[in-house]
Amino acid sequence: MTTRRDFIKTGVAVAAVAAASNSLTARAAGAPAFPGVIYTSGNQGRWAGKAGSHAPVISRQGETVTITTHHPMTAGHYIVRHTLVLEDGTVAGAHTFAPTDKEAVSRHQLPAGYTGKLLATSFCNKHDFWLTEGR
Repeated sequence: MTTRRDFIKTGVAVAAVAAASNSLTARAAGAPAFPGVIYTSGNQGRWAGKAGSHAPVISRQGETVTITTHHPMTAGHYIVRHTLVLEDGTVAGAHTFAPTDKEAVSRHQLPAGYTGKLLATSFCNKHDFWLTEGR
C-alpha cells in the first residue's frame, strides 16, 4: 500500500469482511479475527492499556449513531478516521478527522428500521485500527 488512504480503505474492507463473516472461527471464540491488524477492548495485542483512548464508543439515538474515541487530537498523534459498518458489511458512514479537530466524534444515519449489529472503527495514526461491536 502506497498511501495512508489505501491503508484506510483496506482496513475498512477487512472490518466489513469480519462483520459479514460470522463463521470466522477465531471471532466466534472471542479472539480477534485479524490479530495484529485489528484491535479491540478485549484484544489489545501490542497496544495493551490503550483501549480506553483508542477503542471507539458507539451510542445510538433512534437511527442516529454517534461514534466517539476519547483520544487527544494533536499534530503528532490523533484519530484519523471513524467508519460505521452494518452487520452485512455495508459501510453506513465514515468521517476523516484532521489533527486540528478538537475531538474525535462522528455522527451517522442508519437505514430506516435497521436493528442489526453495528461495527465502529477508529484508526489512530500511531496505534493502528480499533474495532467495537454494538447495536
